[in-house]
Amino acid sequence: MAENNAPSENNVPSGDNSKPPENENEISIDALAKKVQESLSLSKRHKFWETQPVGQFKDLGDTSLPEGPIEQPTPLSEVKQEPYNLPGPYEWITCDIDSEEVCSEVYTLLTNNYVEDDENMFRFNYSKEFLRWALRPPGYFRSWHIGVRVKSSKKLVAFITGIPAKIRVRDAIVLMAEVNFLCVHKKLRSKRLAPVMIKEVTRRVHLENIWQAAYTAGFVLPTPITTCQYWHRSLNPKKLIDVGFSRLGARMTMSRTIKLYKLPEQTATPGFRKMEPHDVPAVTRLLRNYLKQFVVCT
Repeated sequence: MAENNAPSENNVPSGDNSKPPENENEISIDALAKKVQESLSLSKRHKFWETQPVGQFKDLGDTSLPEGPIEQPTPLSEVKQEPYNLPGPYEWITCDIDSEEVCSEVYTLLTNNYVEDDENMFRFNYSKEFLRWALRPPGYFRSWHIGVRVKSSKKLVAFITGIPAKIRVRDAIVLMAEVNFLCVHKKLRSKRLAPVMIKEVTRRVHLENIWQAAYTAGFVLPTPITTCQYWHRSLNPKKLIDVGFSRLGARMTMSRTIKLYKLPEQTATPGFRKMEPHDVPAVTRLLRNYLKQFVVCT
């Protein structure tokens, strides 16, 4: 997570992006760790994250460190009961995603200020229905949907969320918070709101006696435990090229590109269909068997 809420790499695809380049290998954690270690001498440091109970770059490769929590749980009576202080013009709110008015405010903030490409042309456009689905899993805590308003205008200018998640780490099931949707209005990125917001969501998670959390980022923060890579398949390549999201590949014409991405009349997998409620037990078995190969999974 970071205040600019944007990946550092260029997200604008070019040409055929339905598969990786032939000479591109999957990025391993070891390779990522080496890259991070080589950058430690640079002047740019993660001043906030170096003060937090997360794995640190300097400890990469140190096999003497014990496996387990970096900090042991604190008695709930010792957890800070009052919210962290915000700069004077701002105030905390708990966002009621069930409220149409509040959900619309969150939608507008994210649509205009959340993750975007390097040219500031494209951003995720999460619908209100999607946000309600993502933020209200079974057992969710409304207090973990946190907003920041301007006191005078009541305008929503920042947002961060957490949801509970059961994560398997080797053979242990750990109850964690999944932190997501950290977003600060573009004009307020210099106000250092994000570190305070992260500490506040951490405080609220601790109040529920949960002491571990997971988060993702489009760039390297202390300290990755895994990486994820994905690809796009253009469903309407002409429109995506016209608006600048994609561009024609080398020696490709528009007609050839449209033909390349055209979906077949029938699926390649026999019996491929939309999942239905009665499929849940079978899908659950398939998913659990697939996830057994991973050291960390949901």
